[in-house]
Amino acid sequence: MIRTGMRTTLACAALAALLPLARAAAPAAPPAGDAAYDALAHDIFKQLIEIDTSDSTGNVTTAAAALAQRFRDAGFPPADVTVLGPNERKKNLVVRLHGTGAHKPLLLIGHLDVVEARREDWSTDPYKLVEKDGFYYGRGTIDMKDGDAVMAAALIRMKQEGIRPSRDIIAAFTADEEGGCCNGVSWLLKNHRALIDAEFVLNQDDWSVMSEHGVARVARLIAAEKLYSDYQLSVTNRGGHSSVPRPDNAIYELARGLTRIARFQFPFELNSINRSYFEQMAQGVAKGQEAEDMRAILKTPPDAQALARLSRDPDSYSMTRTTCVATRLAAGHANNALPQRAEAVVNCRIFPGHSKEEIRQTLVRVLNDPQITVRYIADDGSISDRATDEQAVTPAPLRPDVMKALDELTRQAWPQARVIPILDPGASDAKYTIAAGLPTYTFGGVAVDRDDVRAHGRDERVAVAEFYKWNRFFFRYVREITAQ
Repeated sequence: MIRTGMRTTLACAALAALLPLARAAAPAAPPAGDAAYDALAHDIFKQLIEIDTSDSTGNVTTAAAALAQRFRDAGFPPADVTVLGPNERKKNLVVRLHGTGAHKPLLLIGHLDVVEARREDWSTDPYKLVEKDGFYYGRGTIDMKDGDAVMAAALIRMKQEGIRPSRDIIAAFTADEEGGCCNGVSWLLKNHRALIDAEFVLNQDDWSVMSEHGVARVARLIAAEKLYSDYQLSVTNRGGHSSVPRPDNAIYELARGLTRIARFQFPFELNSINRSYFEQMAQGVAKGQEAEDMRAILKTPPDAQALARLSRDPDSYSMTRTTCVATRLAAGHANNALPQRAEAVVNCRIFPGHSKEEIRQTLVRVLNDPQITVRYIADDGSISDRATDEQAVTPAPLRPDVMKALDELTRQAWPQARVIPILDPGASDAKYTIAAGLPTYTFGGVAVDRDDVRAHGRDERVAVAEFYKWNRFFFRYVREITAQ
């Protein structure tokens, strides 16, 4: 464990030497200021990690209220610190730092909730911030209470240093991104749009700087996301006594259908974002056969052998097509009875340009079995025979102000990495802001080895040096893009 409060003078000096991120056309903040706000970010980080915000046993409101008190203590007027939500466990925090009003606001979003974590599965207590071997361990250390702490520290620093941006900066710390009844970003957009309305959005919900053997190679800016959708597959049967089996077994019927889905591949697709990603990766990041294959899939038609080789990489495969995969299975009601019902959940990540209902119909065709019913599962858990016509939104243009500052600061922080926009195979709260017409850019500035991403898993962790690097980076990044 590291102690609460200021780190030692030696540690602060080491961090200051490690992270010389200078703001363009302006003097860098003095090392003493960096060190003080490193300490603040650490204290907020520790506080948030040690508040259980999981859906089953936790309380997001507790975390939102704790952060709200920090903002009020830092001099934010009570009118600019709002805690609100649909129920007592799922409240969100919205904070506004007033600028000159020369431009529409910038919205920062970060979720406070975490996925479940059981003590018996971890080598440390998941709800204690533990420092060991150069890492911070704890549930949410990388997804994404590190980002929440950095976001809060940046706004408090701007307030206390008297920095007045060219636009209001709004920060929304929200509930239920990881699942649950009451997604905070969605709820705020539906019920309090004026409170968080903005010209564009920065989302930190990613570990964007990918390393290989400790060397940062790619800084991924997520400029588009696939569309998340769940489907229930079910087979019903009259059942009977297990001593007299019949061929019309609901479990076998469903299993045959799931095998057909496992063997099916959605078609390869390119859009402006993933085409640009493979072009840039092939220009110096990827090497040898991989680089050649990336160039080959951009041809018309794409080279089939190159596509087959690249598709062995789950990231490349998922970035270039819709994917559907079985994630849950339930069947039967007694050990000595034939199953009367078998159900599975199939989770799909839909490539932009396709709707949820289109994918449901595709699953029906692939299953090719009238005994298997395919229904849509909505965000609230309700099930319907037809999905919505919702589609993934076309990627927003890459803003020059966002890109310029990100490129400059990335070169300073990770000299061997280059910023490359990507289509994210996953989904985050950006799906709500994008759908609401708010251009959204996702970047979380911590470097992680691609083979050591532990988000949602056992012993989740973030490198200590990367946490403080991101704290300084993010402050300069937000200051830079709101300076004009």
